[in-house]
Amino acid sequence: MSTKTRTLRRVAGLALAATLLLPVTAVAGGRGDGHGGRPSHSHSNYDARGHRDDDVTVIGHRGASGYRPEHTLAAYALAIRQCADYIEPDLVATKDGVLVARHENEIGGTTDVADHPQFADRRTTKVIDGAEVTGWFTEDFTLAELRTLRAKERIPETRPQNTRFDGRYRVPTLDEVLDLARGSRTCDGRPVGVYPETKHPTYFDSVGLSLEEPLVAALRDHGLDHRRAPVYVQSFETANLRQLDRMTRVRLVQLVAATGAPYDLVAAGDERTYADLVTPAGLREVARYADGVGLEKNVMIPREEDDTLGEPTTVIRDAHRAGLEVHGWTFRRENQFLPAELRSSADPNGVGDLAAEIRIFLDAGMDGLFTDNPDIGAAAARDFERARAGHHDAGKHDAGKRDAGKRDAGHRHEAAGG
Repeated sequence: MSTKTRTLRRVAGLALAATLLLPVTAVAGGRGDGHGGRPSHSHSNYDARGHRDDDVTVIGHRGASGYRPEHTLAAYALAIRQCADYIEPDLVATKDGVLVARHENEIGGTTDVADHPQFADRRTTKVIDGAEVTGWFTEDFTLAELRTLRAKERIPETRPQNTRFDGRYRVPTLDEVLDLARGSRTCDGRPVGVYPETKHPTYFDSVGLSLEEPLVAALRDHGLDHRRAPVYVQSFETANLRQLDRMTRVRLVQLVAATGAPYDLVAAGDERTYADLVTPAGLREVARYADGVGLEKNVMIPREEDDTLGEPTTVIRDAHRAGLEVHGWTFRRENQFLPAELRSSADPNGVGDLAAEIRIFLDAGMDGLFTDNPDIGAAAARDFERARAGHHDAGKHDAGKRDAGKRDAGHRHEAAGG
């Protein structure tokens, strides 16, 4: 079978999958032994293919970072206008302990700091999570100093159209992101959610700038530290999520990469890797302190040698059985980020069929997605939800016809003196 045919069958399989709806009950690992014995957030509403029967969650990855420089208020605002349910700030700390939104604490690639001669002597080399990094770091700047810088596009070769916005926007604080979310509504009228990630928590603890306490304080100040708040907090490490489980009632998400290991485990000499976290036993353990997993795409559907999509692993099903939501990352429209069969050309920066990729992963049971292109993500999610609802309705209609047929047969039997 050609890769093109296989992809078309995957997408068409959505209709078939929705006709096989059978209720199953998730085996809840569930968070119950953390903060005050909180109730489990596990979901029991999964069908036989592992789909949840509520809406797909669309997360604006660093805002609408496919169209504006990432982690700017402009990128977050555009994501909201493009119908994202959540906006995602990565959090790092300043020298004076203020949480700001940057992809990394090294800011040479995302700001114009190199153009400020007064900060030339701040350029240095540090070891972050075991790797040497050279540049300028947020923890060496006060917030007032960071305010003199302006954001720029992180990958200008891939997104040259975004460079026209270079120099326009400041580095936002977490408080500013929360203010934006609280003052906005999603396209369907609900509060906009926030999905912060704590970046390098082990490193920031080592330099006396813990991220967890100011994060929880900010959520409380904004009235968002409660179980029903539209908030997820995510991390690639495990220890700080366990700590947050004791500090806050918002939902927590364990991020999982396709390779490597959580750095807190590496630093502690623990040999477990991300692969160990997504075994059935590993996922049950994650469910003791988290409500979901954020999975790199290849963890859910690995690539073949020719860079086409292979067959889904069991990890989505296993996560659902442990009572965990599954959000996938990162969905981007450029060819270089897409499987080979969905690329539009040999140009790595050309725009391919992102909507088709998203539909394949939703068909595999994924509950939500991080995307640089929330407009495409929201449209694909909406199409998926409509198709699912249509097949639900068709199933109910067919069941009604069967019931009516049974009633008619009963009446005929009675009329015949049976």
